[in-house]
Amino acid sequence: MTNNSESNAGNSAVWDHHVSVPDTPDGFTVRTTYPTNPDGAEVMLERWAAGSSEPPHSHPGDDMTVVVEGRMAIQFFTESENGLVEDGDKLILNRGDSGYIKAGRIHDASYLQECKLVYVHDKAFGFKLEG
Repeated sequence: MTNNSESNAGNSAVWDHHVSVPDTPDGFTVRTTYPTNPDGAEVMLERWAAGSSEPPHSHPGDDMTVVVEGRMAIQFFTESENGLVEDGDKLILNRGDSGYIKAGRIHDASYLQECKLVYVHDKAFGFKLEG
């Protein structure tokens, strides 16, 4: 969900702080949920009605969204003297797509179809209205 290389699976904090678990197969690590794990991730299963939307906002940590069902659009913004300005083309995510948004990156979201999402946030979820 980023229009450049500023955040992706390779550099998103969502994938930090994994630990090994005793008596599990080699190669398996896990990051458990926040707040029981202070280095954890918060996971939400979201449902959005077709035609609903979120205004421009940001989050305090990196996030990852996996579209389980539906179709959604993301628009990124930058701040200017005249307010928020669109930054790049609108991105469309379909069923099976995943995307990452870097902490503090201003964006909106619109749900073109009914959506079911798996949303993962680095540490505790936060929502800051922008603009």
